[in-house]
Amino acid sequence: MGKQFSSILPEHQEFIQRQHIFFVGSAPLSKTGHVNLSPKGYDSFRILSGQRVAYLDLAGSGNETSAHIIENGRVTIMFCAFEGAPSVLKLYGTGTVALPDTKQWNELYPLFNPLPGARQIIVVDIHMVQNSCGFAVPFMTYTSEREKLKEVSIQMGEEALKKYAYEKNLESIDGLPTAFAFNKSNIN
Repeated sequence: MGKQFSSILPEHQEFIQRQHIFFVGSAPLSKTGHVNLSPKGYDSFRILSGQRVAYLDLAGSGNETSAHIIENGRVTIMFCAFEGAPSVLKLYGTGTVALPDTKQWNELYPLFNPLPGARQIIVVDIHMVQNSCGFAVPFMTYTSEREKLKEVSIQMGEEALKKYAYEKNLESIDGLPTAFAFNKSNIN
């Protein structure tokens, strides 16, 4: 069984900062609802304190995490070592969603390098950190980031991306509203 901690320790922070990918898991309350697991890349993750983290969420075809956070708040973030010593680190917490042009967005966005297609910031208050062995996680070598999302976002432009989010990201695949559904007045 993994070791559990009440906050992110310095060695956890060092591990997180070395990773090129992390995974976000969330789920609705409904037994028939779909569990979501999303890979995240780029330099989009920030540790705000030992018990609070945030990531810059980019444009996409779905918005499950936002809908699940709005419904029940539960979210888990996982990091895996694909290079070096084996390790899996999970951050369990309760999330909130910060949309552009809100007070929370304006406070947090300067902490990130600007990325085209940024649609929201997911903030997670951590109640448990768990570290486990990761002995079965394969070795993989990092080559580079994929540039396609950045290219498409730049090509579409800010206004088209905003319109896309407010048209295509209003609800989850199970019909739950996302943060965009509660902020429709933000679209032109």
